[in-house]
Amino acid sequence: MSTTTFNSSETAFARTPSRAAWLGFAVVVAALVMDLLDSTIAQTAAPAIRRDLGGSYAALEWISAAYTLAMAVTLLLGSRLGDVLGRRRILLFGIGGFVVASALCSLAPNPNALIAARALQGAVAALMVPQGFGLIRELFGDEGQQKALGVVGPIMGLAAIAGPLVGGGLINLDVLGTGWRAIFLVNVPVGLIAFAAGRRFLPRGRPASPGARLDAPSVALAMAGGFALVYPLIQGRQQGWPTWSFALLGAGVLTLTAFGLLQVRRSRQGRAPLVEPSILRRRAYVAGLAVVLGFIGAMGGMMIALNVMFQTGLGLTPLACAIATVAIPIAAIGGSITSSTLLPKIGRHTMHIGIVVMAAGLVVADLVMRSAGGSLTAWDLAGPLTITGFGMGMVFVPMFDVILAGVAPHEMGSASGLLESIQQLAMSIGIAAVGTVLFDRLGSGRGAVAFVGASDHALLVTVAFLAAACAAVFWLPRHARAAH
Repeated sequence: MSTTTFNSSETAFARTPSRAAWLGFAVVVAALVMDLLDSTIAQTAAPAIRRDLGGSYAALEWISAAYTLAMAVTLLLGSRLGDVLGRRRILLFGIGGFVVASALCSLAPNPNALIAARALQGAVAALMVPQGFGLIRELFGDEGQQKALGVVGPIMGLAAIAGPLVGGGLINLDVLGTGWRAIFLVNVPVGLIAFAAGRRFLPRGRPASPGARLDAPSVALAMAGGFALVYPLIQGRQQGWPTWSFALLGAGVLTLTAFGLLQVRRSRQGRAPLVEPSILRRRAYVAGLAVVLGFIGAMGGMMIALNVMFQTGLGLTPLACAIATVAIPIAAIGGSITSSTLLPKIGRHTMHIGIVVMAAGLVVADLVMRSAGGSLTAWDLAGPLTITGFGMGMVFVPMFDVILAGVAPHEMGSASGLLESIQQLAMSIGIAAVGTVLFDRLGSGRGAVAFVGASDHALLVTVAFLAAACAAVFWLPRHARAAH
């Protein structure tokens, strides 16, 4: 392996990967896993949290959406801070902030306090996540990073499977009477260990853009625009869709348009924009953003519909709910393997197949729910959810490679950062849109029949999200970047 040169304090990290390099890698992985778990695990715990703290159905949606929304609107800032101040410094700050936010979540006395703490969690997670891959490159060099990145995928896949099970198990065990609070408390020792190890084993690399400015107006516009799109979708339903909710949606669109125009101006002035404007002139890339909005939005909506139905409607415990839906991530592994085989041969059509299979699984689930009604059990949906998970896995493998295939090398940083932000925003929008249909349909109804009936309509909304994503795939490059 060739030696990659950083500054003198990084020499040990640039050679053949050492024990110290792998320990630094473990810190990065710990940060990524904490983010993955906390972005999804609250959906499993949300009904139990509502039973304990009370609050409206809108509050239940916000427990999940606050995290992803705060992360979405802060990711561009987190990525830029890493360039300006150094990735190690920002990652450690993010881990420390995540520990504090997790502790605040566990101590929340009411839904509003929990939602605020979840938003703080998402914001500091946005500082952690963008630093990960840059630090892996600093630890292992250009060649060695491929081996390290090959380890990340399986770890994240296992975390996705184990996360809901661990969360459900912790709630069921009710360790020292902590109940649902344990899912946040577990981050405290993990984060503290990661912080201590990071101080010792992460490389002290020079900032990529020392002395650069953060461009506060761009950051403010991006954050305000994202918030204005999601907030009225969740809160507007509860208040009967007042005029302000539609006005705020329009303001969100205008604010994000102003953000785009400001990036163009910054680029023409020779200043580094948060997002390189040229990527938004690439039709294939913009279509890719639409694919992500549809696909990830469907995922977020699907999980809130299933968790509410299983726990609140059918009375399953959080652990039983996690077991009932575990077919999705397990089947996704098979879909990922199949996708890897098909992608070099048929390119973007692999995504078409995956989206259609995922949608078919949800339609079958809807038919099963309609026929079973109040007598529905988790076993009735095992087959349809397996189909859904398989299709989902087929989309995940090629999605980002195909979307980024037409992006120039100098645009890659902006393109990948914006894509990650849109992914988080899509999760929030999916939760908000599907949650609106779910709780509107539920109305004042209670019992298994009401929840199953509302959930089956909500799942059809996720199918509509997938239909939009499937149409947008036609505008993507025919093959992934790796196939060029």
